Amino acid sequence: MTKAQPASKPAEIPRVALHEQVAERLRAMLVEGQIKPGAKLNERELCELLSVSRTPLREAIKLLAAEGLVELLPNRGAVAACMDESDIISTFEVLASLEGLSGELAAQRVTDEELDEIRALHYEMMACFARKNLAGYYELNARIHAAINAAAKNPVLSQVYRSVNARAHPMRFHTNQDPNKWQHAAREHGEMLEALAAHDAPRLRALLMAHLHSKRDTVLDQMRRGALGAATK
Repeated sequence: MTKAQPASKPAEIPRVALHEQVAERLRAMLVEGQIKPGAKLNERELCELLSVSRTPLREAIKLLAAEGLVELLPNRGAVAACMDESDIISTFEVLASLEGLSGELAAQRVTDEELDEIRALHYEMMACFARKNLAGYYELNARIHAAINAAAKNPVLSQVYRSVNARAHPMRFHTNQDPNKWQHAAREHGEMLEALAAHDAPRLRALLMAHLHSKRDTVLDQMRRGALGAATK
């Protein structure tokens, strides 16, 4: 009679995977404003909320600090990053150029499979828009912009883009809280998809740059009206 084999132990989640999962949760909290700009990241409270120990939490915080979403301050610990008007203008100035170049190259190099994927993401995003699901819309929106960047097939551009774009995530999310701005942004995405499908590189570049300039202006307007909370240094 064959001996019963002992039940195998459940595989432990690698520590690197755990801290990346924690970083993803924290990133969403920062982007969606659950943690306000300038607020201290209380380790004890976050450990309890996320059901993790301090080690993966601290590794996650370091990762977000590298992205520019968190600041590590002497004697204060980690705080959610703040941006003043100069920071916003500088960030969106660079980001608009990077997005424009991504669009230009993507229109020239996108494959049929990549185009189909971006089109599917767009339809999912518009379904979220119809349901007024801002969090779902934003997630798909970010994936579309990342997919256009990936379709440009320039690793150096992608590396720089990810670094700069990470800083702008919270601001880009909040620009769509105004229904009129949100509708305008959704319409712009439809035009971007048309330009990409037509392989119209100059038009897609211009559309993406205008899209980012519009985001910048909305963020600055919200900041001046105090709609972004403690968004200044």
